[in-house]
Amino acid sequence: MLPQLGIVGISLREKVGPRQFTFGLANYLAFVQEPIYWNTLLRTAVMSILVTFLALLVGFPVAYYIAKIAPYRSQTALFLLCLVPLWVSDLVRAFGWIVLLRETGLISGALQAIGIIKGPIELLYNDATVVVGLVYTVVLFMIVPLVSTLNGMDNSLLEAGHNLGGSRITVFRRIVVPYAMPGIVAGCIIVFMMTAGSYLTPILLGGKNSMWFTEQIYDQFITRYNWESGATFGVLLLAFTSFVVWLGLRLTGQKLATTVAKD
Repeated sequence: MLPQLGIVGISLREKVGPRQFTFGLANYLAFVQEPIYWNTLLRTAVMSILVTFLALLVGFPVAYYIAKIAPYRSQTALFLLCLVPLWVSDLVRAFGWIVLLRETGLISGALQAIGIIKGPIELLYNDATVVVGLVYTVVLFMIVPLVSTLNGMDNSLLEAGHNLGGSRITVFRRIVVPYAMPGIVAGCIIVFMMTAGSYLTPILLGGKNSMWFTEQIYDQFITRYNWESGATFGVLLLAFTSFVVWLGLRLTGQKLATTVAKD
């Protein structure tokens, strides 16, 4: 908590002279008056929501299979396979995607070899690549809370739903999803916050076209050495993502006490 409070304090400083500061909201006003900054923040939020949605689409079937379908003895092995992306750093994972997707990469070479394309094709430095890289990075953090929640669901609930004439879709919609909602919300919160705060993956896979808000923060702190603006951007990112999480909790009727804060 102390680092965040320190960042808030720095964001409220206004430079009035060499090593002379006063407190005010000038840094926040400057942010609002510069469209590229808040446009980048909104773009990052939208992309993070998209990554969260795709991670849920990918992670839910995997979590359901591990928790309810896979034999008990193989559940641990399947869970370990999901942990593979975490065995290396974000940097190594990003460069792994670069090896696959660059113009002279494995995918481009394979497509040429089978005759689908005639020449090299560059698959890097676009939004789709960034989304794929981020989903691959964060999907585990969607799977873990879902598996934990689904493990607690009694199979008799599913059997009762089918015995009462419910189709697979109906049982899934009326029984599985409501029961798994705390895990869904917990996974979405974790994935969204991690994605919005990601730096290496968007920069390396998106290149100059990434337009990720964390790049703006880095630029203010390191390139321009403007700690006041960098701190302001950091506070605004935290506030905005917290607002999105709060809104998601309200829309789903969940509470932090029953999701990420659940014992």
